Amino acid sequence: MPVKIRLQRHGKKGKPFYWIVAADARAKRDGKYLEKLGTYNPNVNPAEINLDIDGAVKWLHNGAQPTDTARAILSYKGVMLKKHLAGGVTKGALTEEQAEEKLNAWIEEKAKKIDGKRSKLSDDKDKETASAFAAEKAVNEQRIADATPVVEEVEESTTKVATEEEAPKKETIDDVAAEAAEEGTPAKEDVKAEDTKEE
Repeated sequence: MPVKIRLQRHGKKGKPFYWIVAADARAKRDGKYLEKLGTYNPNVNPAEINLDIDGAVKWLHNGAQPTDTARAILSYKGVMLKKHLAGGVTKGALTEEQAEEKLNAWIEEKAKKIDGKRSKLSDDKDKETASAFAAEKAVNEQRIADATPVVEEVEESTTKVATEEEAPKKETIDDVAAEAAEEGTPAKEDVKAEDTKEE
């Protein structure tokens, strides 16, 4: 029975989530499996991988063949290196302690790289947020600056209208007499004089 180490898809549409399984090569992709070795979540950056390293090495020693994607994941987590070092121990090229030491050094270096990537991503996100905030602040200040002259013009026009309404034009007696002469009506003084004559 040929065994494959492969990904079994779970999750919803557009948000895939995978199980890493050892399964019969003839089984369906999402069908029956022999052993679940871990999970792979590509929806986060960096991708989240949980893997039973010893179980994967055991299956590889027993002849299981990983698919291309599964091989990349196993290599990323150090399974392929552990299998290689175990082969060196069985041949007598390394001792168990030396193999363990090399594997631990590689895992620490890999963890530093992953932490560096996480910190770089968070720094980039912070810079992006800060630049977006600065751009928004500049746009708001420009909008306020553009609106200020309009407000001043409106205030000036309202004060001008208010002063015109408060202080109507004062007509003098001469102005009234001139208007009356133009229209052909008697001026106020003439009307007053006529009133006094009648009395």
